[in-house]
Amino acid sequence: MNVSSRAIEVIKHHEGVRQKPYRCPARLWTVGVGHVLYPEQGRLKLEDRDSVELKTEDSRTFSMDEVNAILRSDLARFERGVAQYCPVALTQGQFDALVSFSFNVGLGTLQRSTLRQKVLRGDMEGASDEILKYCMAGGKILKGLQNRRIDEKAMFQS
Repeated sequence: MNVSSRAIEVIKHHEGVRQKPYRCPARLWTVGVGHVLYPEQGRLKLEDRDSVELKTEDSRTFSMDEVNAILRSDLARFERGVAQYCPVALTQGQFDALVSFSFNVGLGTLQRSTLRQKVLRGDMEGASDEILKYCMAGGKILKGLQNRRIDEKAMFQS
């Protein structure tokens, strides 16, 4: 199963779309829809990440076609991950919501989650409620994450 165009728009809306490389809050060079340009940079201590320079070939404005191609490639990994960790019959909306959720929190979080356990047991109502529990960062509820989870729950139930 592939993520729908509707889900891609929701992901873009919540992640944001940037055509020029920037440093995300984790100090990683990022472009497009949350795409980390240099994954090895993430293995450095936070205070050492600023020493990584943007490569000359990346110091430019990426076209929307490039941004969309990068996103499609990134999403393919999450589509495979959702299929692997949730090998049950899913509706398009459930699949889309799980891919969006995983894109945001990571496949490891999905793998260890009560959300996944409920999906595997067929408790889809309980699973949709679990989505709403993932709206905190730094011990605080973030309005942006809360809004994203509300959208993902609605997508899951569609």
